[in-house]
Parts: sequence; C-alpha cells; structure tokens
Amino acid sequence: TKLILLDSLLQEMAASGTYKQDLPPKGGYAPISFARIPARSVLNAPIIYGGLFASMGLGYWIYKRGIRIIRKNEIEMKSASLALTPLMLAERDREYLKQLRKNRDAEEKLMGDVEGWEVGTFYGHKVYKTIGDQLPNVTWSEFYIHTNRAERNKADNTAKWLKMD
Repeated sequence: TKLILLDSLLQEMAASGTYKQDLPPKGGYAPISFARIPARSVLNAPIIYGGLFASMGLGYWIYKRGIRIIRKNEIEMKSASLALTPLMLAERDREYLKQLRKNRDAEEKLMGDVEGWEVGTFYGHKVYKTIGDQLPNVTWSEFYIHTNRAERNKADNTAKWLKMD
C-alpha cells in the first residue's frame, strides 16, 4: 500500500506542474581550474642537512657529557669502596670476635652444671691443638650455634650478599 501511495503522489505532482527538474544555469557552469599549483617550498637542501648535522653534533656532545658524568660517579664510588674496605673488614672481624665470645659465654652457662666440663675443651681434651695463638676457624653452624633460626638465616643471607674478600 505504501508503494501505491508514493506512486500516486508522484503522478499528482507531475500533473499539477509544481515539480521542477534541477537544470544547469543558462550559459553553463564556470570553467573548472585544473592547472597544477605547486606548494611553497619552506625547506631546501642546505637547511635540511644543516639541521641534520647540528642535531647529530648536539646529540654527540650530550652523549659524551653523560659518559663523563657516569665515569666520574664510577670513580667516586670505587674510591669510596676502597676507602671503606678496611673499616668494613675491621668491623667484620670485630663482630666475629664478639660472636666467639658470646658462644664461649653461652657454653660456660649451658655446661656449668656438668662436672668436669672445662670451657673450650671436650671433657678436658683440647679441641684446637695446633693453632697456637690464632683464632679457631669454626664452621658456619658452629659459629651460630647459640642463636635462633631467624638470626642465623639473616646472617647467612647477609654473608651471601656482602662478601668482602
């Protein structure tokens, strides 16, 4: 039904004369300009190459300046490390002696009730016979024997990450 209504509407408009077809103006349309209009040249070869070499020179200068700063910082860090190494080794040795003393005191307290026990020996027999005045070279587990597991793990982790020599 819609198609029939549209068809009848078109027939009515054509018959009444109100419908007018769109036509070109009298004398025709104006001519179309299709001639090439070149773009205005802003950059030429000397400007492009000058910019290229200027940016490369600036980049090289910034790179070299950065390398100088990095090397200067590396020298500073190496100097600080070399200056602190004796101090860190002395502190490590001091902590070693303190722990040996704690172990000895803990052994004395722990074995105080055992008859015939002498600190630093095994029932009167010296454990370290040939070392003289040197410090005993104890194992890791013997060194941390009187500490709890958390302290032993913390010391183990520190020793793994902070080996000095």
